[in-house]
Amino acid sequence: MTTISSTSTSTFYTTAAEQLASLQQQVSAVNNSISSGAQFTAASDNPEAAAQMRMMQLQDATATVDTASANKATSNLQLADSAMTQMVNDINQAKTLTTQAATGTLSDSQRATIGTQLSQIQKDLLSLANSRDSNGNALFGGGVSGDAYSLDASGNAVYGGTSTSQTLAIGGGQTVQTSLTGPEVLSMTDASGNATNVIDTIGALATALKAGGSAAQTAAQNGLTSLSNGLDAVTTAQTVIGSRESWITLNTQNLTAQSTARATAESQVGDTDVSKAAIKLQQLTTALQASQACFVKMSSLSLFSVIGN
Repeated sequence: MTTISSTSTSTFYTTAAEQLASLQQQVSAVNNSISSGAQFTAASDNPEAAAQMRMMQLQDATATVDTASANKATSNLQLADSAMTQMVNDINQAKTLTTQAATGTLSDSQRATIGTQLSQIQKDLLSLANSRDSNGNALFGGGVSGDAYSLDASGNAVYGGTSTSQTLAIGGGQTVQTSLTGPEVLSMTDASGNATNVIDTIGALATALKAGGSAAQTAAQNGLTSLSNGLDAVTTAQTVIGSRESWITLNTQNLTAQSTARATAESQVGDTDVSKAAIKLQQLTTALQASQACFVKMSSLSLFSVIGN
């Protein structure tokens, strides 16, 4: 008579059940991977890959902050560029009017009219010098909440901003000043070599033309040289602003390239390769089905039939 150990029977069923459960878990994991698009859902599934993903995600977060900062810097620089373009237009208009005033054929009344027009240009320049940045602060005042310039009792422009412009990070360890200060844009020397600024230069010229007399024509002739110096100052400052815009553009392109490379790496590390996963799923499904069939067949051979022999 054949003796069958109950322990052997129990071990058979336990082992078979564990193998089937393991295969079923693997099938489920691959199915989840395909449906979610992620190779793993917990760091414990692949600690090394999870560490790589965390590092790249941290870099993504830093890049997002840098990009936002670079965009803000670009916005302020564009505002400065636009304001200085208008300043250049105003100065050129002042030069045209002053050229007319410098001729000997104009009367005092005509020069006085030009002086009034120059006074309006002076007001326009003062308004442009007090332009606001994207936060509503002084664009050419280093970000102070008030105006960059005000007029004193004598009508002279007085700078009330900081000594340097605000600085923002733009990524890659780089920073950029988001504008220029008023003195960096408007400071100049007049025809006599005296330090002044464009606003005061046009204001003084307007006053001289309104006063009339022989000094008015001389003031206009000297004013042409002074205005040319002022125009040079503003256009030079505008070139600086333009170079900063170009630098940010180049740096942003580098950030974009790095982000694209990281996205590719993140996809390779964390995303499911659907074609490979489908093949693996088919293999696991086949193995599971075969194991289930084998288990059923082995169970039907039943140890009871053996016992009956």
